[in-house]
Amino acid sequence: MTTVTAAPTQTASAPALPPLRSSLTSSRIAFGALLVRDLVVLKKRLREFIPRTVIQPFLLCFVFLYVFPTIGQGIGGGHGAAGESAFATILVAGVVGLSIMFQGIQAVALPMVQEFGYTKEIEDRVLAPLPVSLVAMEKVLFGAIQGLLAAAIVFPIAAVVHASGVHINLRVNWLELITLIPLGCITCSSLGLTFGTIFDPRTVPLLFGIIILPLTFLGGTYYSWTTLAPVTIGNFHWLQILVLVNPLIYINEGMRGALTTAPHMSLWVVYPVLLAFSALFLWTGTRNFRRRVIS
Repeated sequence: MTTVTAAPTQTASAPALPPLRSSLTSSRIAFGALLVRDLVVLKKRLREFIPRTVIQPFLLCFVFLYVFPTIGQGIGGGHGAAGESAFATILVAGVVGLSIMFQGIQAVALPMVQEFGYTKEIEDRVLAPLPVSLVAMEKVLFGAIQGLLAAAIVFPIAAVVHASGVHINLRVNWLELITLIPLGCITCSSLGLTFGTIFDPRTVPLLFGIIILPLTFLGGTYYSWTTLAPVTIGNFHWLQILVLVNPLIYINEGMRGALTTAPHMSLWVVYPVLLAFSALFLWTGTRNFRRRVIS
């Protein structure tokens, strides 16, 4: 009598599941994907970005540094080539700061107004697997990158577009320059985030009429903060104190400290105030962004 032994049955093992990504890893990947997407879109829209970035510094340098000296119109309150060269040096530093500010607002505030308005593109962004606050911060970082490009464009323009008798005497402190420009870009992009979450398409004209123009003309683009001392009522230096609420004055004064030997505000004041403005605008803009998205 033979005994039949049943062969052992082999059970198919279940395929191993891939390890789950942590929320931090998912957020980092999604953040990078959003940033790459925006950079690709920027590359495809260079025909819009380049004129928007070049025209303003070009016109400022062309009018003040070429046209005025050529037609004999004094600039900057100075007389002769020495005065014109001193004003040109001060102006170049101011144009760098002004370009950073305009780029931060144009790259962050205006697109965000449209995305919250009629395009509703913001709804697609907040579906990404990362916290809503990081979506806002990605917009700030993307705007800061554009601000860096805008600042870099100013230098070749200023080197070429000026009259033959005007000399731009720059003295570059590289440590100050490579720290102040990114800090200024983040400050202005955070300001753009705040504006973009406050204004809507109907109120955008107010943004330029009652905010951007005062920021520009009282931001020290065409003059140093120290030269405002003679503007007084009695012994009260009211204008020097008034412009201290303007973040652009600190960016421009920092640029003068990094690029020139002209009198300027102490950098021991510029750095902490810009850091404070960055934190304030980033906190305010992120809070408003979350409120508008969740509502």
